[in-house]
Amino acid sequence: MLFWLAMVPALCLGAARDPWAPFDAPWFDRIGVNDGLPHSITTTLAQDSRGLIWIGTLSGLVRYDGYRMQVFSATGGKSDIPDAYVRCLLTLPDGGLLVGTNSGGLSRFNPLDNTFRSYLVGRGGTSDRKIYAMTPDGSRGVWIATERGIDYLDLGSNRITPVPLAEGMSPRSFGILQDRAGNLWVGNVAGLFVRRSGESRFTRVEHPANDANVDAVLSDGIWALREDREGRLWAGSTQSGAAYRDASGRWHAVPGFSGYPRDHSRRATVRAFSEMSGDTLWIATDGDGVLAYDVNAGSLHAIVHDTAQPSSLPGDSVRDLLQDSSGNLWVATDLGVARYNPDARKAFALQPSTSDSRSLANTNVRGIFVDSRQRIWLAMSAGRIDVIDLADGAIRHLELNGVQARRDVQAFAEMPDGTLWVGTQGLATINPDTLAIHGSAIPEMDDKPVLHLLADDGQLLIGTYDGVYRYDTRTHALAHFTHDANDPGSLSSDTVRRIARIGNDIWYVTGRGISIAGSALQNHGFENLFHRPGDNTSLPNNLASSIAMDPQGNLLVGTYGGLAILQPRSAGEPYRFNTIGIANGLPSDNVNAVQPDDLGNPWVSLPNGLAMIDANTHAVHTLGLRDGLRISSYVYAAAARAPGGELLFGGLGGLTVVRPSWQPRDEADAPLAITYAAVNGAPLAFGKLPRSGESLAIRSRNRSLRVDFALLDYEAPAETSYSYRMEGFDEEWIEVPRGGLPTAIYTNLPHGDYKLRLRAQTHGMQPRVIESGVDVSVEPRWYETIQALVAAGILALVAIVGVIQLRTLYLRRQARQLQQQIDLRTQDLLVANKRLDELANTDALTGACNRRRLLELAEEVRALSADGQACIALLDLDRFKRINDTYGHLAGDAVIRHACRIMQEQSRDTDIIGRYGGEELLACLPASTLEQGMAVAERIRAALAEHPLEHDGHAIVVTVSIGVAAYRAGETLSQWLTRADGALYEAKHGGRNRCVAAH
Repeated sequence: MLFWLAMVPALCLGAARDPWAPFDAPWFDRIGVNDGLPHSITTTLAQDSRGLIWIGTLSGLVRYDGYRMQVFSATGGKSDIPDAYVRCLLTLPDGGLLVGTNSGGLSRFNPLDNTFRSYLVGRGGTSDRKIYAMTPDGSRGVWIATERGIDYLDLGSNRITPVPLAEGMSPRSFGILQDRAGNLWVGNVAGLFVRRSGESRFTRVEHPANDANVDAVLSDGIWALREDREGRLWAGSTQSGAAYRDASGRWHAVPGFSGYPRDHSRRATVRAFSEMSGDTLWIATDGDGVLAYDVNAGSLHAIVHDTAQPSSLPGDSVRDLLQDSSGNLWVATDLGVARYNPDARKAFALQPSTSDSRSLANTNVRGIFVDSRQRIWLAMSAGRIDVIDLADGAIRHLELNGVQARRDVQAFAEMPDGTLWVGTQGLATINPDTLAIHGSAIPEMDDKPVLHLLADDGQLLIGTYDGVYRYDTRTHALAHFTHDANDPGSLSSDTVRRIARIGNDIWYVTGRGISIAGSALQNHGFENLFHRPGDNTSLPNNLASSIAMDPQGNLLVGTYGGLAILQPRSAGEPYRFNTIGIANGLPSDNVNAVQPDDLGNPWVSLPNGLAMIDANTHAVHTLGLRDGLRISSYVYAAAARAPGGELLFGGLGGLTVVRPSWQPRDEADAPLAITYAAVNGAPLAFGKLPRSGESLAIRSRNRSLRVDFALLDYEAPAETSYSYRMEGFDEEWIEVPRGGLPTAIYTNLPHGDYKLRLRAQTHGMQPRVIESGVDVSVEPRWYETIQALVAAGILALVAIVGVIQLRTLYLRRQARQLQQQIDLRTQDLLVANKRLDELANTDALTGACNRRRLLELAEEVRALSADGQACIALLDLDRFKRINDTYGHLAGDAVIRHACRIMQEQSRDTDIIGRYGGEELLACLPASTLEQGMAVAERIRAALAEHPLEHDGHAIVVTVSIGVAAYRAGETLSQWLTRADGALYEAKHGGRNRCVAAH
């Protein structure tokens, strides 16, 4: 543990200007083995000319675009590195990369074919297989520090030549740097050496003899070298800390980290340096984390692993630092890579950690209060109270005791004498000087959960789940008033969440509307505000959570229906509100807390984040990861303004501090780049990946394309939205699903020219849309070329003419055959229709006319006959049931057929014979008078009686009764039949076997 750092003033960026700096620890996003790293120990970092990050590990080299890792291992292939242990990296202007390994020597990555070329070791190559460091010479060469000497690589010819060492230099050099003046600095086991520009020999670096700390550093093995923006040269040693040389050539110690400690123990090895904004330098150490040193202030601050904070440095063994083109700080540790965005300072989270004096007691911040001494009081769960003193840069932890031990703290109020009242399960008081806690301050309230407190001229108003209690701190009188369902002027609800003085009035914010009192002493007769369905100027929801007034005097009410902003009003006028909710861009309607900033912009905490509403335009802006928001959910109405204008919001994840006025540096957008592409299944070399505005050709085989792309700012990969569109093919933009990798895949693209457009949208207070595009040309297959199409057209025309001729002949032949078939089918159809007609008109049993056909023909006879010139004879077989019962139904059917046959034999060809129904038969006799009709009927009757039916060996005697009716002009067929039926009835009752004429 760095016990000596406790004596060094704490430093974060801008500590002199920002009182929150001691609490604003860097938030690191970690990248480890679970994300694709081949080994947890990472050794070196670099960013290539396209913006991708290269990571060296003990088990290979990684290329990283923020979403995907491509690992290069040491398996002996052309696309492999010579040794899995990568010690150092140097990116080249052509997009290539030099890789220095532990035992495989030096290798050069060629981006045009994604292969590695290893250099010789020994004569014509590097002095040793172990490569410690590399630095460019500013033109076409690279200086290389190895285990057994220093070498120079000419990048144009790929020739390596050894560099002569000076007397006193060891062959082993850990660090090497050529500064802007052309001086070559070498960190050697024997100390720091330099070869001045224009000279050919190294000399030991001179330094003041009276500074033992600087002497200890420069005489030690020098591992890390860095030239900063101001021209200072930084040297980090193996065991005696670091020192720096200013632009005038004078050397300086780093207070607290130069020379040996008093106990003569060794310091952690310095592995790397990196500049931050301002005049701060980060020093990477092997065992003590990162040291942030402010040159102007002369102060040092340790950034180390904190077992209580997953956002801290993953490990304290730090091997390299890199600041990328977007300003992110990358840290290579023995437990993976960590990334820190120093520009994400609009907000930060204060959470528990092992640094007790600068962290919270727990993550559950339920209430926030700023007292008259500018101290910030945090009401927390489990009876904990944290007091943030910005002046001292420290946090005091208090804890309730007695019957209130481990009870959640909800609220505070300060009385005129400075006494702090604490709302918990009951009430407690805190001495403002000694911070001594006096529990059970009002014993009558010990069983009441307190939700909010308001001190008002000696009166303490106490909001609970059981209405409001009013305590007079001078007389100790306790009053109580609640909601009365029978009194519309009573408190709107017993659940009182907030109490605030607004002008001369007291506003009680409840779970069912708001009650307004004229004074703190008023118990009833409130003016109550509710949500009125259909009235968009009323409260948007009865469940109100918070209330605040901005510097311009505008009243803000947080509800579970959005933020309500009171419209200007005069005394006596109704209260009307404007509402900002989901429809206006707010991520949620459930506003837990509202707090305006000094410009009057309301800030609200929501279940899904924090948002700011522009006071003038009402435009909604949401905080995001790029702003430093790390706590994503808020469920308490905990908010306050800090003494410096910062806004504080409490939640289940800790305390969020928002700096409303802070703005990030203005910088160009990071590139939205293609980081991988495969055409027809074959990956493109990294150096051949098209940049924005360039083109990509797809050959005719398969015609498939896969493109991986990413916004190379690395600041908030999970919060960046992506979409893509192939213009000329896609009608609309295709959104990449949230959480999905930004990849565009196309298969079987039609030939032609397209433009693949890529889009990335960042979120937060300053959202941006970044687009890029590449031209895509898809070659036609051979049969899609113009020549092939013309030839195919001619052949098709010839073929069409031939086919037409052949088809004409074929159709004529088919027409003849078809006509023959039609003639045959027509004849068959006529026969079939005739048969169908017979079946439709013939009785199936007798073969005579059925009833339908019989009546049709009889009607025709009636229509054509004159009075008395046609007859109907209606016959009924006598005792037909007896025949059925005696001889069976088959015999009965035979009798009916027998009678019908006799009728046909005794009738004329013009007569109409048919079955009328059951055992009734009918004969329609056209051109017959009644006498003639009676004669026909008599012949039929006699013939039946004289010719019994022979059936199954039996002679069945058949007799009939017949009714005959002559047609009368004007009567209908039904009337005609009715008269015949009447005559038949008379024949039956006259003894049967007889004929009767109808009258």
